[in-house]
Amino acid sequence: MSGTETSHNVRVFDDHALQYDAWFDEHMHVYLSEVEAVRKLLPLHGESIDIGAGTGRFSLPFGIKTGVEPSRSMAEIARGRGIAVHEAKAENLPFDDRSYDFVLMVTVICFLEDPLQALHESLRILRPAGTLVIGMLDRDSPQGKIYEKMKDRSTFFRYATFYSAGQVIAWLTRLTFQKIRSVQTLFRPPETISALEPVREGHGEGLFIAISAQKPG
Repeated sequence: MSGTETSHNVRVFDDHALQYDAWFDEHMHVYLSEVEAVRKLLPLHGESIDIGAGTGRFSLPFGIKTGVEPSRSMAEIARGRGIAVHEAKAENLPFDDRSYDFVLMVTVICFLEDPLQALHESLRILRPAGTLVIGMLDRDSPQGKIYEKMKDRSTFFRYATFYSAGQVIAWLTRLTFQKIRSVQTLFRPPETISALEPVREGHGEGLFIAISAQKPG
């Protein structure tokens, strides 16, 4: 899990940054399964940025040294891990056009005020043939439907808007992204996972999905 965006969410993540970060240690196999799903789609080389970097938990495994994070408390933890964090929002990125070869956004979509605008911004800062990789919780998966029903009980997800893989893929298609691919993991309730989950092609069954899309060359 990663980023933050709306005013409610920024406040929650500012107030509970340490609790958020501890989640990764308490659910290590869930976290590592998500990392492996993202790894399947990431380019091997190029200049990269993590949008909604949180505390840096998804920047570190992939050697990403630059991030964007609106929560100051979260950003400070990420900076302590060696990541250069810009305090900004995904909908208004402080970077020039065509600045990066790939953009990573993990568990950010559900917290955004305007997801389509954020995707448009990612497209803008990508170089031609650059890659956007999104990690997200799929609302239409069996576990996603449970998360949707129970989100009001969650410190972090109570203000989230979960989306389906189909909705996000439709946005990417509208923005002219190409070569869209998805993989999925977390096929069981996260609280029961005590070993790495498999990573499979497609979406609709796993709670966590990773989607890659390429900007036209």
